[in-house]
Amino acid sequence: MTTGEPLSEREHQILEAVIRTYVETAEPAGSRNVARRFPLGISPATVRNTMSDLEEKGYLYHPHTSAGRVPTDLAYRLYVDALMDRQSLTSAERANLRTELVQGGEGAAIERLLRRAAQVLGLLTQELGIAVAPRMEEAMLERLDLIPIHESRVLLVMSLRAAGVRTIYVDVPAAIPATALTAVAALLNERLAGHTLREIRATLPARLRDGVPSDDPGAGLLNVFLQSGEDWFAPVTAGQDEVLLGSAAVLAEQPEFSSGERLRSLISLTEQRDLLKNAVANRGAADGLRITIGGEHADPALSGFTLVTSEYRLGELKGVVGVIGPTRMPYERVIAMVEGASAMVSELLV
Repeated sequence: MTTGEPLSEREHQILEAVIRTYVETAEPAGSRNVARRFPLGISPATVRNTMSDLEEKGYLYHPHTSAGRVPTDLAYRLYVDALMDRQSLTSAERANLRTELVQGGEGAAIERLLRRAAQVLGLLTQELGIAVAPRMEEAMLERLDLIPIHESRVLLVMSLRAAGVRTIYVDVPAAIPATALTAVAALLNERLAGHTLREIRATLPARLRDGVPSDDPGAGLLNVFLQSGEDWFAPVTAGQDEVLLGSAAVLAEQPEFSSGERLRSLISLTEQRDLLKNAVANRGAADGLRITIGGEHADPALSGFTLVTSEYRLGELKGVVGVIGPTRMPYERVIAMVEGASAMVSELLV
């Protein structure tokens, strides 16, 4: 059987009709049903013959227990790329989405908004909402402050552009005079501020070399920075978990998960945060919308799912929001919601 062969205009029309029928009914599409639902201007027999041709070309398959046919991953890919009509949210839908996103919750501002985005996307699309917090590796250090809190401890306060504040307790070998502490802070700001955490980690020894004389009161503190700075400037996520999920309950109600085996696969998926993390790890590297369908996933555990994500930005930082669900999904609606949510998240994070 060949796959991916060019299709005629009639084949395009019937394939779109089959996909729309299957998405709406969750039942394999038969030729008579397709002919009745859509004004194709051809007989059910012609529809049936064309569906058979589409099966031979790899766009449909024939479940053993049904006379109808079901779209393959290849069919959904063609539909998403060339057949469907893209939709945009209405003004009312955007206003409703914004209202839902700004509702309160627990946690830091970024994490709270992303967790809410995953929940709202799940409810609005009836899929499993997903959000990935931005990695702070590209966050830029705006300012660094050193605050004495004990003769053997200093509080390091790092202000990161568009990423809030990070505080770290620093143990020092001996009491440091206030003047020396001020001088070290000034040196650190001069040499580190304006650079990303990634740049700082890669060049910290070179930047701090010969910072102060060895007999200077601040030399001990500077040595602590040289020894531990790589950890202090290490990238972290904005939330406790890189992958935030909405409720799986709405997705569990879909026909695909009516069997115990499929439902167990869904529950297992929600518990495998590393699997989901790997699935979305590089999606922020590509601007805009990304759709991965069924067998296109690297991990076979995701072969029954479609992942739709769109990038949001927080200054120089970026992450993704989206949904994951069965390959049978209303792509037009889901894509519009995901793109609308990502744009709204970017706007609310400003």
